Amino acid sequence: MTVAEQVATILLAAAATMATRFLPFAAFGGRRETPGIVTYLGRVLPGAIFAILVAYCLRDVDLVAAPHGAPELLAVAVVVVLHLWRRNTLLSIAGGTIAYMLLVQLAFA
Repeated sequence: MTVAEQVATILLAAAATMATRFLPFAAFGGRRETPGIVTYLGRVLPGAIFAILVAYCLRDVDLVAAPHGAPELLAVAVVVVLHLWRRNTLLSIAGGTIAYMLLVQLAFA
């Protein structure tokens, strides 16, 4: 990939990101009331996306063969405990990732 193609790709990605960030404010900003469907989706989609992400991450866990999914289940428990304790998504995800990597590299190697 040439430098021009790389720059074009970065600019296109930046423009698309900015458009998705600013479009809701342009469409619903000011005095207009946010449509009910948008409010509903904003309330239910984060949980649904998290559920899909968890299912995707755990789809290949083999509960029959050793270590029987132990590192994954322990890492999920770390995520749940951290999130209930601090209510911080970044901390929960980072803590669970670190716990999982330590478990598979050290405890279940």
